[in-house]
Amino acid sequence: ETLQRIVSTLANKNDEIHNFIDMLNHTIKNVQVNSSNAISELDEEFDGLYSILDEMKGSMANAIQQEEARKIQALQDQLSQCSNALESSEELLELAAQSLDIKDPVEFLKAARQIKDRVTMASAFRISLKPKVSDSMTHLMVDFTLERRMLQAVKFLPVPKAPEIDLTACLVADNCITVSWRMPEEDSRIDHFVLEYRKTNFDGLPRVKDEQRWELIDYIKATEYTLSGLKFDTKYMNLRVQACNKAVAGEYSDPVTLETKAFVFSLDSTSSHLNLKVEDTYVEWDPTGGKGQEKIKGKENKSRSGAPSPKRTSFSTRPSVRGSRDHFTGESYTVLGDTAVESGQHYWEVRAQKDCKSYSVGVTYRNLGKFDQLGKTSSSWCIHINNWLQTTFSAKHNNKTKTLDIPVPDRIGVYCDFDGGQLAFYNANSKELLHTFRTKFTQPLLPGFMIWCGGLTVSTGLQVPSAVKTLQKSENGLSGSTSSLNNIA
Repeated sequence: ETLQRIVSTLANKNDEIHNFIDMLNHTIKNVQVNSSNAISELDEEFDGLYSILDEMKGSMANAIQQEEARKIQALQDQLSQCSNALESSEELLELAAQSLDIKDPVEFLKAARQIKDRVTMASAFRISLKPKVSDSMTHLMVDFTLERRMLQAVKFLPVPKAPEIDLTACLVADNCITVSWRMPEEDSRIDHFVLEYRKTNFDGLPRVKDEQRWELIDYIKATEYTLSGLKFDTKYMNLRVQACNKAVAGEYSDPVTLETKAFVFSLDSTSSHLNLKVEDTYVEWDPTGGKGQEKIKGKENKSRSGAPSPKRTSFSTRPSVRGSRDHFTGESYTVLGDTAVESGQHYWEVRAQKDCKSYSVGVTYRNLGKFDQLGKTSSSWCIHINNWLQTTFSAKHNNKTKTLDIPVPDRIGVYCDFDGGQLAFYNANSKELLHTFRTKFTQPLLPGFMIWCGGLTVSTGLQVPSAVKTLQKSENGLSGSTSSLNNIA
């Protein structure tokens, strides 16, 4: 026995090492891929920066050229005006010099007045002899000292550090998982968080192979998040968190593994009555049950041979899928779950179709006979709903019935405490207690269902709701509150 434990321990350790090696190889590949992606993104960023600088250079050079053209045009206009004024002034000077040679006083005075009037109006005396624009272009000079320093200071973005999941603050209850985390140090640049989770049947570190893909919840602003409406159809849940700023996501936190206990079962088609169609967690009453074909075949056999058609044994010719579905017969339209309750507290729910005429929900030992009905034996307990003509709601055990004077809910919750010897039924919506059986279970229990005219949907992978746990504690604290059918005459 000791050697077997050693072998088992070594096998588990080898499995862990294999898993770690797979993780290392997977990480190496990711490093290579991520490095290549980082270089490509770096090239894109620098190409974008080069493009912006080239565009800015062209725009600024164009501004300088436009300023040059404006100034040259202004100076050329002023130069043209000065040239015209100078030409007019030279003509006037030549005329004045000629007037000095006039001997006749009258003619001289007349010429002098004309020259004076022309001088007064001469453009040479009205133009500015100061350039309209300067030759300086210093207002279009640039100094990239600050920008150069900024570029020289460019570094890789500070990647947010990995958050730390606070296991003590995490909660698994009511098929919800509340995950809480914190940053190792304050970081005001954090924009949001990303939470990833996946189901697994392995405890410890997440595995690379044979695992479901990670499910993602993005843009979480707080440092806590609740995953709700989960179906716990695996033993554990892996969770991890990463912080993101506006541009980059940080490393994932160390993954944590939380246990997700729940009772999971399917309907056992091999245990069902032939008049029931069974698919995983759904059962529907089928009035034909393949008997129509049997009757047709019987008539053909009778017309040919005169012998009556075979009865139940003829079902051996049915397809193999339903060939073994003859555990129940007669009016025992029953199907059982494929997983037994042997210990602990468990919970599942049942929803009936609105047009369902009659159905029962409960548990039974494995020894339920082929003609037995739920609640009519000492080894089965159930509640029964009959919608034929008028609605009746009752609890049944050992062929004893107790009428339940309460409305029939559209969804029924079944709570089974094997060790505590309790089987309780609840309104699954309001968590109102409908009925409780108290006994000592001596054998494993199978979920049992009876259906006639309609269908039932079973929901499994559910935890015992907190409200039910609270009610059970209250019920257990009250003496004489047992609704046992053993005391009914």
